Amino acid sequence: MPALSFSMTPHPALLHTGHRPWPLPGMNWTMRQEWNDLAFLHWEIAPDEIRPHLPPGVELDLYGGAAWIGIVPFDMKGVTRRGFPAPRWMSDFPEINVRTYVTMQGKPGVWFFSLDAPSRLAVWGARNFYYLPYYHAKMAVGRAGDEVRYEHRRGDLIFRARYRPLEKIDAAADSFEAWATERYCLYAADRRGRLYRGHVHHPPWPLHRAEIEITENNLLRGWRTGAMHPSALFSSHLPVVMWPLESVNL
Repeated sequence: MPALSFSMTPHPALLHTGHRPWPLPGMNWTMRQEWNDLAFLHWEIAPDEIRPHLPPGVELDLYGGAAWIGIVPFDMKGVTRRGFPAPRWMSDFPEINVRTYVTMQGKPGVWFFSLDAPSRLAVWGARNFYYLPYYHAKMAVGRAGDEVRYEHRRGDLIFRARYRPLEKIDAAADSFEAWATERYCLYAADRRGRLYRGHVHHPPWPLHRAEIEITENNLLRGWRTGAMHPSALFSSHLPVVMWPLESVNL
Protein backbone atom coordinates (compact mmCIF):
# COMPACT_ATOMS: atom_id res chain seq x y z
CA MET A 1 0.00 0.00 0.00
CA PRO A 2 1.45 3.43 -0.90
CA ALA A 3 2.34 5.76 1.94
CA LEU A 4 -0.18 8.52 2.55
CA SER A 5 1.05 12.01 1.76
CA PHE A 6 -0.87 15.09 2.94
CA SER A 7 0.42 18.36 1.53
CA MET A 8 -0.01 21.62 3.41
CA THR A 9 -0.85 23.31 0.08
CA PRO A 10 -4.62 23.56 -0.35
CA HIS A 11 -6.15 21.52 -3.12
CA PRO A 12 -7.00 23.75 -6.13
CA ALA A 13 -10.70 23.14 -5.48
CA LEU A 14 -10.36 24.88 -2.11
CA LEU A 15 -8.77 28.10 -3.32
CA HIS A 16 -12.26 29.61 -3.68
CA THR A 17 -14.84 28.99 -0.96
CA GLY A 18 -16.78 32.27 -0.60
CA HIS A 19 -19.36 31.24 -3.19
CA ARG A 20 -20.57 28.26 -1.17
CA PRO A 21 -24.17 28.40 0.12
CA TRP A 22 -23.07 26.83 3.46
CA PRO A 23 -19.67 26.32 5.18
CA LEU A 24 -17.27 23.55 4.30
CA PRO A 25 -17.63 20.37 6.37
CA GLY A 26 -15.56 20.35 9.53
CA MET A 27 -13.80 17.05 8.72
CA ASN A 28 -11.09 16.51 6.10
CA TRP A 29 -12.06 15.75 2.53
CA THR A 30 -11.23 12.22 1.41
CA MET A 31 -11.56 12.02 -2.39
CA ARG A 32 -10.29 14.16 -5.24
CA GLN A 33 -11.06 14.22 -8.96
CA GLU A 34 -11.23 16.48 -11.99
CA TRP A 35 -14.25 16.95 -14.23
CA ASN A 36 -13.54 17.78 -17.87
CA ASP A 37 -15.51 18.57 -21.03
CA LEU A 38 -18.90 18.56 -19.38
CA ALA A 39 -22.18 19.16 -21.16
CA PHE A 40 -25.30 20.05 -19.17
CA LEU A 41 -28.53 19.07 -20.95
CA HIS A 42 -31.97 19.36 -19.35
CA TRP A 43 -35.55 18.44 -20.14
CA GLU A 44 -38.67 19.73 -18.43
CA ILE A 45 -40.70 17.11 -16.62
CA ALA A 46 -43.88 17.29 -14.56
CA PRO A 47 -43.19 17.18 -10.81
CA ASP A 48 -45.77 14.40 -10.37
CA GLU A 49 -43.89 12.33 -12.94
CA ILE A 50 -40.67 12.38 -10.95
CA ARG A 51 -41.73 12.51 -7.28
CA PRO A 52 -42.67 8.79 -7.05
CA HIS A 53 -39.04 7.97 -7.89
CA LEU A 54 -37.70 9.84 -4.84
CA PRO A 55 -37.63 8.33 -1.35
CA PRO A 56 -39.68 9.86 1.48
CA GLY A 57 -37.95 12.87 2.96
CA VAL A 58 -36.28 13.98 -0.26
CA GLU A 59 -38.01 17.11 -1.57
CA LEU A 60 -38.04 17.78 -5.30
CA ASP A 61 -36.45 21.14 -6.16
CA LEU A 62 -38.27 23.10 -8.86
CA TYR A 63 -37.28 25.95 -11.15
CA GLY A 64 -39.98 28.04 -12.76
CA GLY A 65 -42.59 25.73 -11.25
CA ALA A 66 -41.22 22.77 -13.22
CA ALA A 67 -39.03 19.80 -12.40
CA TRP A 68 -36.02 19.09 -14.58
CA ILE A 69 -34.21 15.93 -15.51
CA GLY A 70 -30.66 16.26 -16.75
CA ILE A 71 -28.12 14.30 -18.74
CA VAL A 72 -24.50 15.21 -17.99
CA PRO A 73 -21.72 13.57 -20.03
CA PHE A 74 -18.13 14.34 -19.03
CA ASP A 75 -14.62 12.96 -18.64
CA MET A 76 -13.14 12.30 -15.19
CA LYS A 77 -9.44 12.48 -14.40
CA GLY A 78 -7.38 11.77 -11.31
CA VAL A 79 -10.09 10.01 -9.32
CA THR A 80 -8.46 8.77 -6.12
CA ARG A 81 -8.42 8.93 -2.35
CA ARG A 82 -6.65 11.78 -0.62
CA GLY A 83 -2.91 11.20 -0.45
CA PHE A 84 -2.93 8.33 -2.94
CA PRO A 85 -1.52 8.36 -6.48
CA ALA A 86 -3.87 8.47 -9.45
CA PRO A 87 -2.61 6.15 -12.22
CA ARG A 88 -4.37 6.92 -15.49
CA TRP A 89 -5.39 3.31 -16.15
CA MET A 90 -7.40 3.33 -12.91
CA SER A 91 -8.28 6.98 -12.28
CA ASP A 92 -9.21 8.41 -15.70
CA PHE A 93 -12.51 7.44 -17.34
CA PRO A 94 -15.65 9.04 -18.80
CA GLU A 95 -18.97 9.17 -17.00
CA ILE A 96 -22.53 10.09 -17.90
CA ASN A 97 -25.32 10.61 -15.39
CA VAL A 98 -29.07 11.07 -15.39
CA ARG A 99 -30.17 13.29 -12.52
CA THR A 100 -32.71 15.60 -11.00
CA TYR A 101 -32.54 18.31 -8.36
CA VAL A 102 -33.66 17.97 -4.77
CA THR A 103 -33.30 19.59 -1.38
CA MET A 104 -33.22 18.45 2.23
CA GLN A 105 -32.91 20.51 5.39
CA GLY A 106 -32.22 23.66 3.39
CA LYS A 107 -29.33 22.16 1.39
CA PRO A 108 -30.09 21.84 -2.35
CA GLY A 109 -28.34 18.97 -4.07
CA VAL A 110 -28.48 16.34 -6.79
CA TRP A 111 -30.34 13.03 -6.93
CA PHE A 112 -28.99 10.51 -9.44
CA PHE A 113 -31.12 7.98 -11.28
CA SER A 114 -28.12 6.43 -13.02
CA LEU A 115 -24.40 6.98 -13.43
CA ASP A 116 -22.51 5.02 -16.09
CA ALA A 117 -18.77 4.48 -16.35
CA PRO A 118 -16.47 1.98 -18.11
CA SER A 119 -14.44 1.40 -14.93
CA ARG A 120 -15.67 -1.65 -13.02
CA LEU A 121 -13.64 -0.55 -10.00
CA ALA A 122 -15.32 2.87 -9.95
CA VAL A 123 -18.75 1.26 -10.30
CA TRP A 124 -18.04 -1.11 -7.40
CA GLY A 125 -16.63 1.62 -5.17
CA ALA A 126 -19.43 4.11 -5.79
CA ARG A 127 -22.13 1.50 -5.23
CA ASN A 128 -20.61 0.22 -2.00
CA PHE A 129 -19.31 3.42 -0.40
CA TYR A 130 -21.65 6.10 -1.79
CA TYR A 131 -24.81 4.05 -2.43
CA LEU A 132 -25.05 5.51 -5.92
CA PRO A 133 -26.72 3.70 -8.86
CA TYR A 134 -23.59 3.23 -10.95
CA TYR A 135 -23.56 0.90 -13.96
CA HIS A 136 -20.82 -0.48 -16.14
CA ALA A 137 -21.03 0.71 -19.75
CA LYS A 138 -18.96 0.94 -22.91
CA MET A 139 -17.89 4.54 -23.38
CA ALA A 140 -15.46 6.65 -25.38
CA VAL A 141 -14.59 10.35 -25.49
CA GLY A 142 -12.54 12.01 -28.22
CA ARG A 143 -11.67 15.51 -29.37
CA ALA A 144 -11.34 17.19 -32.75
CA GLY A 145 -10.20 20.75 -32.11
CA ASP A 146 -12.64 22.17 -29.57
CA GLU A 147 -15.33 19.61 -30.43
CA VAL A 148 -15.98 16.78 -27.96
CA ARG A 149 -17.21 13.49 -29.41
CA TYR A 150 -19.01 11.35 -26.85
CA GLU A 151 -20.22 7.76 -27.19
CA HIS A 152 -22.00 5.61 -24.62
CA ARG A 153 -23.74 2.22 -24.69
CA ARG A 154 -25.16 0.12 -21.86
CA GLY A 155 -27.15 -2.73 -23.34
CA ASP A 156 -29.68 -1.01 -25.58
CA LEU A 157 -29.27 2.36 -23.83
CA ILE A 158 -27.29 4.70 -26.06
CA PHE A 159 -26.08 8.28 -25.98
CA ARG A 160 -24.04 9.73 -28.82
CA ALA A 161 -23.33 13.41 -29.28
CA ARG A 162 -20.89 16.03 -30.47
CA TYR A 163 -20.60 19.32 -28.62
CA ARG A 164 -18.33 22.33 -28.32
CA PRO A 165 -18.14 25.56 -26.32
CA LEU A 166 -19.48 28.86 -27.59
CA GLU A 167 -19.35 32.17 -25.71
CA LYS A 168 -18.56 32.27 -22.01
CA ILE A 169 -21.44 33.24 -19.72
CA ASP A 170 -21.65 34.75 -16.26
CA ALA A 171 -24.67 33.01 -14.77
CA ALA A 172 -26.74 35.23 -12.50
CA ALA A 173 -27.49 33.79 -9.07
CA ASP A 174 -31.20 33.42 -9.87
CA SER A 175 -30.69 31.97 -13.36
CA PHE A 176 -31.52 28.45 -14.47
CA GLU A 177 -27.86 27.96 -15.35
CA ALA A 178 -26.70 28.65 -11.79
CA TRP A 179 -29.61 26.74 -10.24
CA ALA A 180 -28.79 23.58 -12.19
CA THR A 181 -25.02 23.61 -11.71
CA GLU A 182 -24.04 25.31 -8.44
CA ARG A 183 -24.87 22.45 -6.08
CA TYR A 184 -22.56 21.28 -3.38
CA CYS A 185 -23.94 17.96 -2.25
CA LEU A 186 -25.52 14.77 -3.50
CA TYR A 187 -28.13 12.62 -1.82
CA ALA A 188 -28.35 8.83 -1.79
CA ALA A 189 -30.16 6.01 -0.04
CA ASP A 190 -28.85 2.62 1.04
CA ARG A 191 -30.69 -0.67 0.60
CA ARG A 192 -32.61 -0.11 3.82
CA GLY A 193 -33.80 3.28 2.60
CA ARG A 194 -31.60 5.28 4.99
CA LEU A 195 -30.70 8.67 3.54
CA TYR A 196 -27.24 10.18 3.20
CA ARG A 197 -25.70 13.46 2.10
CA GLY A 198 -22.34 13.63 0.36
CA HIS A 199 -20.67 17.05 0.38
CA VAL A 200 -18.57 18.18 -2.59
CA HIS A 201 -16.64 21.35 -3.26
CA HIS A 202 -15.24 23.05 -6.33
CA PRO A 203 -14.69 26.59 -7.63
CA PRO A 204 -17.62 28.38 -9.28
CA TRP A 205 -18.49 26.74 -12.56
CA PRO A 206 -16.76 28.27 -15.62
CA LEU A 207 -19.69 27.99 -18.03
CA HIS A 208 -20.06 28.47 -21.78
CA ARG A 209 -23.04 28.18 -24.03
CA ALA A 210 -22.76 24.93 -25.95
CA GLU A 211 -23.46 23.90 -29.48
CA ILE A 212 -24.55 20.27 -29.39
CA GLU A 213 -25.67 17.69 -31.91
CA ILE A 214 -27.24 14.62 -30.32
CA THR A 215 -27.20 11.82 -32.87
CA GLU A 216 -28.74 9.16 -30.62
CA ASN A 217 -30.19 9.28 -27.11
CA ASN A 218 -32.61 7.00 -25.31
CA LEU A 219 -31.31 7.46 -21.76
CA LEU A 220 -34.62 9.09 -20.83
CA ARG A 221 -36.66 6.20 -22.15
CA GLY A 222 -39.62 5.68 -19.84
CA TRP A 223 -39.71 9.32 -18.69
CA ARG A 224 -42.46 11.54 -20.09
CA THR A 225 -40.40 14.64 -20.69
CA GLY A 226 -41.23 17.96 -22.25
CA ALA A 227 -39.00 20.17 -24.34
CA MET A 228 -35.26 20.31 -23.89
CA HIS A 229 -34.16 23.48 -22.12
CA PRO A 230 -32.69 25.90 -24.70
CA SER A 231 -29.66 26.57 -22.48
CA ALA A 232 -27.20 23.78 -23.27
CA LEU A 233 -24.03 24.38 -21.29
CA PHE A 234 -20.36 23.42 -21.51
CA SER A 235 -17.56 23.51 -18.93
CA SER A 236 -14.00 22.56 -19.77
CA HIS A 237 -12.42 21.76 -16.41
CA LEU A 238 -13.18 21.76 -12.69
CA PRO A 239 -11.12 20.43 -9.72
CA VAL A 240 -13.27 18.72 -7.10
CA VAL A 241 -12.94 17.32 -3.58
CA MET A 242 -15.46 15.13 -1.77
CA TRP A 243 -16.23 14.10 1.79
CA PRO A 244 -17.55 10.79 3.18
CA LEU A 245 -21.30 10.35 3.32
CA GLU A 246 -23.11 11.64 6.37
CA SER A 247 -26.39 10.26 7.62
CA VAL A 248 -29.38 12.56 7.20
CA ASN A 249 -31.59 12.45 10.26
CA LEU A 250 -35.23 13.18 9.46
